[in-house]
Amino acid sequence: MKPSKLGLISLLLWIATVAALAWFFIRGNTTAGTDHRTAIVLQASERDFVLSEMRGMLVATQGILEGVTRGDMQAVTKAASAAGMGVAADANPALIAKLPLDFKALGMSVHRDMDDMAKAAATGTPAPEILKMEANTLTKCIACHSTWQLQAAR
Repeated sequence: MKPSKLGLISLLLWIATVAALAWFFIRGNTTAGTDHRTAIVLQASERDFVLSEMRGMLVATQGILEGVTRGDMQAVTKAASAAGMGVAADANPALIAKLPLDFKALGMSVHRDMDDMAKAAATGTPAPEILKMEANTLTKCIACHSTWQLQAAR
């Protein structure tokens, strides 16, 4: 049976659409940055949201370090939990679609790390091990900030 031209055209359009969406999902809405980093182009409100989430991770990091230095593992658990995967669930799907796949993966791994630190603190993991976990997480933060910049759409 010979496929109809309309069916073939429909199939090709479908494949092209899926390929374009996959490309956009992987690449995100990016452009060349101003300082050799890749700029992620977002609406001002989306940029503010991402920066606010990053500040939340920084606040959590400070809380984790302070809790460890005081020997207060309950404070460590509370601080780390505040930046865990539960926070990531609040992100708008349209915003997530604009973020490059590598940025999304790195961000999600940091949220998972925070949950892991909260669990470790709650189960009595020694302070040096929690500090090692935090140091590994901060390596991801440095990698992200070295690779990406957030740019407001004009």
